[in-house]
Amino acid sequence: MTKKERMQAVTERLKQVYPEAVCALHYTHDYELLFATRLSAQCTDARVNIVTEKLFSDFPTLESFAEASEEEIAEDIRSCGLFRTKARDLHACAMVLLAEYGGRVPDTMEELLRLPGVGRKTANLLLGDIYKVPGSVVCDTHCIRICGKLGLSHGKEPEKVEQQLRKILPPEKSNDFCHRLVLFGREICTARSPKCGQCPLSPFCLEANPEAK
Repeated sequence: MTKKERMQAVTERLKQVYPEAVCALHYTHDYELLFATRLSAQCTDARVNIVTEKLFSDFPTLESFAEASEEEIAEDIRSCGLFRTKARDLHACAMVLLAEYGGRVPDTMEELLRLPGVGRKTANLLLGDIYKVPGSVVCDTHCIRICGKLGLSHGKEPEKVEQQLRKILPPEKSNDFCHRLVLFGREICTARSPKCGQCPLSPFCLEANPEAK
């Protein structure tokens, strides 16, 4: 089985198990997804959703983020970890979005990477979810770990794994694939205690089936 064939089989199986490929982060406006993703660094999505419910209520517009002090924003996101750095980035992002993009999240990788605190993972998520850009591969810890187990990629450097997956993942399926992988990584293939006996992808797992290489 080639890597492309393996990817096709894995993609179809994940689609059967998780028909609804949805982003785990809650948001209404495009900038809210940007901010929620920034908060998710070294923090669970579940915690981020709890925090942003109050955050987006206290600061209901992009202008309110820009007008607030970093300290005021930090107070709302304290439980996310690295809250001072994240507050600085949220405040700076709001300022840049209003000053340079008319309050709209930009739609190119190059422009997104110019925003404070935004890396390729966040940029790919925004491009895929907001703008439906084909080939947007969100290479987070779930993606790196699980794709390595499935023989779809190797190594742990996010950008290198992203490029490997782009070669074998159909562009039109990439965004949904990444969302389903997160759901699978949380529910079954967890980092600490994977439920291997319940795994729908066990036929493709190199740890469960070394002969499948």
